[in-house]
Amino acid sequence: MFSLKPVRRGAACAVAVALTGVVCATMMTGSAEAIVNGKDSTERYPFMATFPLSIPGSPAKGVCGASLIHPQWVLTAAHCVDPTLVKPDGTVRIGSERRKSGGTVRSVVRTVTHPGYAQGEGKRPNRNDVALIRLDRPVSEKPIRIAERPGRPGTPTRLLGFGTVVESPDIDKWVFPDRLQQLETRRGAVAECAPGYAGRTRLCTVSRVPKAMACNGDSGGPQIQRGRGGRWELIGATSGPGAPSPSCTGGPGLYSSVAAYASWIDKTIGKYS
Repeated sequence: MFSLKPVRRGAACAVAVALTGVVCATMMTGSAEAIVNGKDSTERYPFMATFPLSIPGSPAKGVCGASLIHPQWVLTAAHCVDPTLVKPDGTVRIGSERRKSGGTVRSVVRTVTHPGYAQGEGKRPNRNDVALIRLDRPVSEKPIRIAERPGRPGTPTRLLGFGTVVESPDIDKWVFPDRLQQLETRRGAVAECAPGYAGRTRLCTVSRVPKAMACNGDSGGPQIQRGRGGRWELIGATSGPGAPSPSCTGGPGLYSSVAAYASWIDKTIGKYS
């Protein structure tokens, strides 16, 4: 969702890869990790989680989102914990509307990446882009329920994240907000993303607000929909752009369908808890 122009090399490419999950090729890449033209959160989201990270070999810092799905486990994007791309600082903040304060902070004791995870390359999106993080102790915040299935195309959804609110090809101009951002979106049809991008395990997502979408820094964060009784339920984890190298605000987003990985999630939590 974010296009890096050929203005910087080396560290810039590394940061772009780390924050977007898309491999840098001739200095062009896409991202879906921050919310541009969203708005401040309007309610509490006790399941919202975030963790800071650094870029190996670079002074650049970043952030990824996650969702509390169990008192001691959060779900995020696999590329957010990929050691070839990033180095998380080893802590997770849960349940705060602030990026650097509030909520509950826990240490990471285990990270489990889906065995089928693969980085996107060229015109191919990330595959099986999900991972689980086990916290050192349970938290008191209430986990979000995983939806049995995502709503049909057209279903209203919402994105949450602490990603950059400024879209720019210059990494130094990215601005990560202190306050949690949200954006009204809808479930897109497969055809609204580029061919080969959306499918059973990847949800095409379209903004309901003009010139707005997730961007650098939102990866791993939740896409939610209203379930029974109007309660929020989790349908997606921010993965990347829904087309080759669009700008953050110029194209659809792509989200790992959490329901498609429910069996793997249950088995993993059962194995390591």
